[in-house]
Amino acid sequence: MRLFAAVLPPQDVTDELASKVAELRRLPGASELRWTGVPGWHFTLAFYGEVDEDLVPELSERLERAARRTPRFPLAVRGGGQFGHGRVLWAGACGELPALRLLAERAEAAGRKAGVEMGEHRRYKAHLTVARSREAVDVGPCLDVLDGFTGRTWAVEELALVRSNLPTSGVAGEQPRYEVAGRWALGGDG
Repeated sequence: MRLFAAVLPPQDVTDELASKVAELRRLPGASELRWTGVPGWHFTLAFYGEVDEDLVPELSERLERAARRTPRFPLAVRGGGQFGHGRVLWAGACGELPALRLLAERAEAAGRKAGVEMGEHRRYKAHLTVARSREAVDVGPCLDVLDGFTGRTWAVEELALVRSNLPTSGVAGEQPRYEVAGRWALGGDG
């Protein structure tokens, strides 16, 4: 199964961002982008890729430990950026970013220790993907709008293990489906 560890923003936070993304979608050139769906919005902490089902119990145990060792922390969606000359447009974050980075490192370490093939380590960059493109796209106007955006601050209270089900129908615009495979409270409560 295709898995990743993530922080999932609460509904009111994604609603705020959805209003801003609706504004972005009206900009010139926006039709060149494939916009991600609100149900898929998350801050990926560690991407595990295809994971053998036999490894999931140990991975879950290690993620639970990582969550327990990490105190709750404040986070907000703020600003944005791009990867690959507009191939990925994302919303950024502000708040306790060192805590988010630490949780990402712990989630990555959990995967490695559980025997998941993780590939090369990359420095963590907090981002929530809002659009993609196969080609380079000028997303400058989108970045200008995102630059002034700061959403409501919320307390990150849990770490989630998410299963990604890729589209198989070949229908244009079909989005991956995400289902939470595990949730663990930060700081050991719950």
